[in-house]
Amino acid sequence: MAFIKNVFNEMRLVTWPTGKELLRYTGIVLGTIILVALFLGIVDYGASLAFEWFIGL
Repeated sequence: MAFIKNVFNEMRLVTWPTGKELLRYTGIVLGTIILVALFLGIVDYGASLAFEWFIGL
């Protein structure tokens, strides 16, 4: 029981983001994910073309 009580006490000390901050942070995360996905897609496509050229297909 002491553990649960300590968890609740620690959770009261957490600084939670406001709704506006949460939306901003979510947008940053989603934007970063999209950029990384596009970058990896382009690299994968380029590697596929290079591999096909290398093996002569």
